[in-house]
Amino acid sequence: MEHALEKQAQFKHMEEGTQEDWSIIAEAFGPFAKELPERIMAHLNLLSGDYGGFPVDRLTHCLQTATLAYRDGKDEEYVVCALLHDIGDTLGSYNHADVAAVLLEPFVSDENHWMIKHHAIFQGYYFFEYLGMDRNLRDQFKDHPHYARTLEFIEKYDAPAFDAEGEVLPLEFFAPMLRRVFAQPRKSLYKKAMEATA
Repeated sequence: MEHALEKQAQFKHMEEGTQEDWSIIAEAFGPFAKELPERIMAHLNLLSGDYGGFPVDRLTHCLQTATLAYRDGKDEEYVVCALLHDIGDTLGSYNHADVAAVLLEPFVSDENHWMIKHHAIFQGYYFFEYLGMDRNLRDQFKDHPHYARTLEFIEKYDAPAFDAEGEVLPLEFFAPMLRRVFAQPRKSLYKKAMEATA
């Protein structure tokens, strides 16, 4: 399928790529990357109506987690992490925390990334025993510098965010925060190349 209005590279195998080809690709990357927050919000909306047996749907849970963090005075980056912590539920049924962490990693601090990556193990304290698992799996991280941060995230924001009558700020409220957090990556394999073409 041809894209008549869009310049395209001409190679069939990457080894054939030329400077001109990669300039075309680099030029297309900028506008595509700027739309990342909109794609994230569209994907987050896939959680709407998906209950999975829980008292609230997965989108409501994410919004309520972010609302609790916001109302408690957490900074924008933290609130966005709270908003997206379960975005991996759609594609990462067996590793949802990893999916969310990978999405956030280029844009957030190491402590927030670690918190989201490990939140599934920490929340297991409340239910692992009912699944024949060790509820204290999180104890393996007791000496980690981000243990207390992750424990707080679970206890204050994630675990209590299944209240069908609790406050839930809409996605539109969080959208500007998400756009700011995802405006520019802090770390990326392509960061140097992006700065050179900016």
